[in-house]
Amino acid sequence: MANNKLTDLNNHLFAQLERLSDEAITDTDLEKEMIRSKAINSIAKSIIDNARTTLEGMKFITTDHPRKDPVPDQFRLNQESTS
Repeated sequence: MANNKLTDLNNHLFAQLERLSDEAITDTDLEKEMIRSKAINSIAKSIIDNARTTLEGMKFITTDHPRKDPVPDQFRLNQESTS
């Protein structure tokens, strides 16, 4: 299983920006990179939305969740998710 982090996504996005900014890129390669950029952008938005949802859930658990109710599994922290 991949251990990607949001910092990795940030690095991928900046690398793609650098490829698009390459002054020496041919028109054909630029078109390919633009298609790739659209795909990367779409996936990045999904990853960011997922991270935002998780963050909002964690905020709820730590501030608004009634302590007597069990924490839903998707918001439980374990050793693997914190490393």
